[in-house]
Amino acid sequence: MKAKTLGFVHTSATLVPLFQQLTNEFLEGVDTFNIVDDSVIKDVIRKNELTPNTAARVVNHIQAAEAAGADIILATCSSIGSAIEIAATLCNVPVIRVDQAMADEAVQISNKIGVIATLPTTLAPTSDLVKRRAELAGKNVSITSKLCEGAFEALMSGDATKHDEMVASALKELMKEVYVIVLAQASMARVVEGLSADEKLVPILASPAIAMKKLAEVYFK
Repeated sequence: MKAKTLGFVHTSATLVPLFQQLTNEFLEGVDTFNIVDDSVIKDVIRKNELTPNTAARVVNHIQAAEAAGADIILATCSSIGSAIEIAATLCNVPVIRVDQAMADEAVQISNKIGVIATLPTTLAPTSDLVKRRAELAGKNVSITSKLCEGAFEALMSGDATKHDEMVASALKELMKEVYVIVLAQASMARVVEGLSADEKLVPILASPAIAMKKLAEVYFK
């Protein structure tokens, strides 16, 4: 049966308009709703890990989305990936990680993959996902992970310009070492848009649009 309703589970309200825009682009006419709890990501950052209690709350949110009538659930935060995968085993509808399609695409492009993030709590889960998706595809890949230390703090303090400069610099360095880069956080995508064509030496992938395009192809035909 063709899916009709898409439920989003977010850890930041700032992602709601982005995914509404992508819904209009890729899934015109599809009903959506949002469950947002920014205390989840704040807890992960504060404790530098996804604790069992916080993971349980993520599972509860995803189960609530199913109870609310979602035919498909997209969880849009990479830092909670392990909890999303647990929830998928407990739900009767597909539960999708926002970064899964991006990881799959990267694996198909090259065996030398770069992963970049501004938070260690996002870098590790995304790198792990790329590794596991490569294994599933029967690919032997080399993953280079790069943390932009201080960039997230700059963004949170209101200095978006400093954040963008730090991420752009890190991207340029990473491009010298790999043949494709995945962004562990959607917040970095605008930095890529600011790079010139000559500066983009390798493909740089951001998860939101790739995830929504994949949902359109698989579940909403």
